[in-house]
Amino acid sequence: MREDKVTYCRICEPLCGMIATVEDDRLIALRPDKDHPLSKGFACPKGVAFTEIVNDPDRVLYPLRRSRDGEFEQVSWDTAMTEIGTKLRDVQRRHGNSGIGWYLGNPATFSTGHTLWSGAFMSLLGTPHSYSAGSQDVNNRFVASHFLYGNPTAVPIPDINRVELLVIVGANPVVSHGSVMSSPRIREGLNAITDRGGRVVVVDPRRTETAREFEWLPIVPDTDALLLLALLHVMFDEGLADAERLARQASGMDTLRGVVAEFSPEVVARRTDVAPEVIRELARALAGTERAAVYGRVGTSLGRTGTLTTALLDIVNLVAGNLDVVGGSMFGDLGVPGQRLGMTALQHVSTFTWAGRRSRVGNLPQVLGTAPASVMAKEMLTPGPGQLRALFVSAGNPVLSVPNGDELSAALDGLDLLVSLDIYRNETNAHAHYILPATTMYERGDFLLPFQMLFTTPFKQATDPVITPRGEAREEWTVINELVGVLARRAPMLAALHAINTVSSVLGRVPSPRMLSDLVVRIGQGGNHFGFSRGGLTYRKLVEEKPHGVVVADHLTPGALRKVVTHRGRKVRVDDPDLLAEIDRLPTDDDPPLPLRLIGMREIRSENSWQHNAPMLLRGGRRHTARMHSDDARARGIGEGDLVEVRSMHGRIRLAVSVIDDIKPGVVAIPHGWGHNGSGGWTRANAAAANDLGTGGANVNALISSNPDDLERLAGMANMTGVPIEVSPLESAAPDIPVRDASTSANASMS
Repeated sequence: MREDKVTYCRICEPLCGMIATVEDDRLIALRPDKDHPLSKGFACPKGVAFTEIVNDPDRVLYPLRRSRDGEFEQVSWDTAMTEIGTKLRDVQRRHGNSGIGWYLGNPATFSTGHTLWSGAFMSLLGTPHSYSAGSQDVNNRFVASHFLYGNPTAVPIPDINRVELLVIVGANPVVSHGSVMSSPRIREGLNAITDRGGRVVVVDPRRTETAREFEWLPIVPDTDALLLLALLHVMFDEGLADAERLARQASGMDTLRGVVAEFSPEVVARRTDVAPEVIRELARALAGTERAAVYGRVGTSLGRTGTLTTALLDIVNLVAGNLDVVGGSMFGDLGVPGQRLGMTALQHVSTFTWAGRRSRVGNLPQVLGTAPASVMAKEMLTPGPGQLRALFVSAGNPVLSVPNGDELSAALDGLDLLVSLDIYRNETNAHAHYILPATTMYERGDFLLPFQMLFTTPFKQATDPVITPRGEAREEWTVINELVGVLARRAPMLAALHAINTVSSVLGRVPSPRMLSDLVVRIGQGGNHFGFSRGGLTYRKLVEEKPHGVVVADHLTPGALRKVVTHRGRKVRVDDPDLLAEIDRLPTDDDPPLPLRLIGMREIRSENSWQHNAPMLLRGGRRHTARMHSDDARARGIGEGDLVEVRSMHGRIRLAVSVIDDIKPGVVAIPHGWGHNGSGGWTRANAAAANDLGTGGANVNALISSNPDDLERLAGMANMTGVPIEVSPLESAAPDIPVRDASTSANASMS
């Protein structure tokens, strides 16, 4: 029997409502949910195409074990888990708990059980080797919040629905649909700003899909911090800031005023290539418009001083009078009591604070309990106490997503145990000893727990699975529960959790993601508060009576700043010495080693590295190409579609070129997530963008350094924007590259 089931997409942060058509427990089709209160019938191509991923013949549906000849063979779950347990206990006995690690990929963020169970498991195990995709994407957002608010999870988001001037720096929401911000139909929201007489200004080296629809302000890559410092200079110099309000809200303002004094628009213009009069006009507009906000994302995070840049975004909003006010940059709310006290207590748990545990290699900080993934390979290759010997990788493909994939590939081959939990065979788990089949989002229940504080319109939705798991796929949290028992003997905290799980199992009440989510729903905004609020929400009520979701408040609420700040006096701290010291590390580039600058970009039909196997997303003969300004191409004798070599000081790749004018001269944009090299099991991804150079496009992260000295100091994030490069026609490519990082491969091109 065919039926429609209400659910929602969990590929990216808008979390759009979807209708799943199911027949005989098989997903037949997906379409946007017209009755969803926020997405209102919108979904991007990735969401609609997900039926092809659920039913992909290349999908891993049964446990696989690497045989002696290097091929994978199907085994039972009992066999796989028994053998994994034996190998894992051996690593634990010989190397201790610190010999065990976990890498969590981006899709895990969209699964409540996956995120919470893996985090708790690694924390209770007591190992420093917890890694995530956050160190390639977002971790300096949390570090900036730590410095400013004393609370790494305090993340302001623009009040899209009421703002009159929105300045977007290094973000492309028309394609990304919002990042560290959940706002379905964000394109419609941006157009509504101009429809009501407002402005949207997009600061970016490329005339992105967002910039094409609004005002484009080109800028030199990785100079956003300089622009923000100049905006602050103008606000202070021209008396645009409300000194009394700032004294109530923040500490260290006099220090900040002195720091920005040397960054006048005239001084900054030479580096940013933004005219002084443009900077002054923008500063006056931000301070003079009643409802204004600055918003930045990945483009502001991946430079040499990403934490400083991220903090300056908030400081500009603060000084302009636009932080924690209607129409400005506002704070969402989990909606549960005691949040501030809980976060204050969390600051005393060292493994979750910026000042806590640091990496063995590079002495870099952990962020929310995770270490920089860029040093993961070196942690495997560097002998001594704490060497990483066993690794679990769930929902991730770090060989393509971290810098220097060749180095990581070699390191993975030397591990005593590598276990992957995934839906595909990919470039990373091609090296695994075991691949365990995981469920897709439509084969599990979920609640929007990680995103409750990021909705621009406060919202709640939960879903049951729409189909049972295909094959023998299992949810990651159930596998983690088994691992708790495996390692409990030599890990006291895990032993306590194992005892709780055992007793709970006997009582028939094993803790589950649904149980935890129900607790959050009940005590949060709109919840039934365990019967004290009649008609309030529970998890069951959301699923059975409100499947399209519930708007629990029309707007974000101002006045949250004092609730989220944990610093003494509940004031924003703008003069932390570690943060301000980053100003001395701002790029000068007086003598650049190579003439062009690399930036990344998102594609509407790609989600990192894992959606290139869906036929619907590969229509039209897609090719992985480098976008290059026509002037730069002409100067190098390069034409549309030509094959080129792109080289940095750390590696080289080869791919085709798209010649465009919608990019600042001197800048080259290359999408990430490509570089499928045939070692994975996804046939279409390997064949995508095929040319005479190979298959699957090129891995742009081969151009990025994994040397700890080259990582962003405060958050350990890789420097992936503004990287010096040169582009040459393939037939005249330079034979040698001066490699600065001896640990990187000079020919890391396709892994």
